[in-house]
Amino acid sequence: MKKRFWKTLALFLITITALPAPSWAAGYTQTKYPIVLVHGLFGFDSLGPVDYFYGIASGLRSGGATVYTTSVSAANSTEVRGEQLLLQVKQILAATGAAKVNLVGHSHGGPTARYVASVRPDLVASVTSVGGVNKGSKVADILIGAVPNVSYDIANALAGLISLISGSPTLPQSSMGAAKSLSTAGSLAFNAKHPQGIPTSACGEGAYQVNGVQYFSWSGARSYTNVLDALDPFLAVTSLAFGGEKNDGLVASCSSHLGRVIRDDYALNHADEINQLVGIGNLFETDPVTIYRQQANRLQGLGL
Repeated sequence: MKKRFWKTLALFLITITALPAPSWAAGYTQTKYPIVLVHGLFGFDSLGPVDYFYGIASGLRSGGATVYTTSVSAANSTEVRGEQLLLQVKQILAATGAAKVNLVGHSHGGPTARYVASVRPDLVASVTSVGGVNKGSKVADILIGAVPNVSYDIANALAGLISLISGSPTLPQSSMGAAKSLSTAGSLAFNAKHPQGIPTSACGEGAYQVNGVQYFSWSGARSYTNVLDALDPFLAVTSLAFGGEKNDGLVASCSSHLGRVIRDDYALNHADEINQLVGIGNLFETDPVTIYRQQANRLQGLGL
C-alpha cells in the first residue's frame, strides 16, 4: 500500500510539472528579451497617473518581465514614428545589455513596430500587433475625404498637448501624416516597402517569421462592451464605417492580421485592447492584462 502511494505521488508530481505554468506562477511572463510597448494614434506613455497601456506594464512585470513603455509622436506618419521608436529601442538595448527586444504595438503602434523590425531586424526578436492598422482603416479613409484642413490644425494642437503633458514636448506632430498612413491607400504603400508578416490573402495569416523576427497579432471584434465606459458610444459610431464587417470600432478584424493570428474576435473594442477606459471593459471577456501576460508567456516558450 505504501509503495503504491509513493508511485501515485511521483506520477502526480511528474504530471503537474509537465503542464503549462499557470498565469499566476512566478516567472510566467519572464521573457529573454525586454518587452517594449508602443502606443497608437493620440497615444502616450503616461498622462499623470494614467498609463496608455493601463495596468499592463505592471501586470507583465509582476510575472518577471522587463518592460519599457515608449513615447513617439501622438500623431505623425508611420515612418516618422518608426524612426523615433528605433532610437528608443537602441537606448533600451544600451541600458539593458540585451541583444534584442519584443515589440508590442497597439493600433498605429503596430505598423510603427513593424517599421523598426523591417529596417533593423537584428534588434527585434518579435512584433505583436494589437488591434493594429495593418491594412488600413475605413475610418481613416472617411476622415481624409471629409475633414477640412482646419480640423487637422486642431488635431495637431491636441497631439502636441498630449506630448507636452506626457513629457515629450519636442516631438513633431502631423495629424495629416497620421491619417494618410492609417488609410487603406497609405497602408498598402507602406506594406509594399515593409511586407514582413502581412497576409497575402484578404483575411488570412502572414509569415510567422521573417529575417529572424517572429510576428503575432490579436484584436477585438466588438465596439460597445460596457455602458459605464465613456469611450464606447464614440466607438459604436465609428464602427458604422465598416458596414457590418467584423471590427473593434476603429479597425476591421481582417485588417489587424499580422503573422500568427492568436485571435481576432475577442469581445473587446479598440480601447479595451489597452485596458481603457481605466480598466472599464467587458466583464464577460478575458481581462486584457491577462491576454498580454499570455502573450509574454508564449514568447517565453519560444525562447524570446
